Amino acid sequence: QVHLVESGGGLVQAGGSLSLSCVASGLTFSAYTMGWFRQASGKEREFVGCISRSGSSTSYVDSVKGRFTVSRDNAKNTVYLQMNSLRPEDTAVYYCAASIVFLTSRRDDFKYWGQGTQVTVSS
Repeated sequence: QVHLVESGGGLVQAGGSLSLSCVASGLTFSAYTMGWFRQASGKEREFVGCISRSGSSTSYVDSVKGRFTVSRDNAKNTVYLQMNSLRPEDTAVYYCAASIVFLTSRRDDFKYWGQGTQVTVSS
């Protein structure tokens, strides 16, 4: 059984930083593109960023480029999302997800999902 468990969310002031982690179990972690999505209240879940199986390639939505960084440690079955220069509009529940499709941003390509962690950015 596959489990993805996010942690690291919380409340932070605008301009601050947070680091999210997602630990995976029950799957061959290094075989999956790992992605981060977010869903703000009343909005659809949107792609934030993803990282290739080896970690050599990443992709981001334009609104977080230069502020957020996705990384992974295949030895620890963990993917990270470092978020800097946070803005109130980054407030959302953040989800990690796993896909067999290379570096995809399509939500439907991700088969496995975590339960999410809340990030709140105050102004």
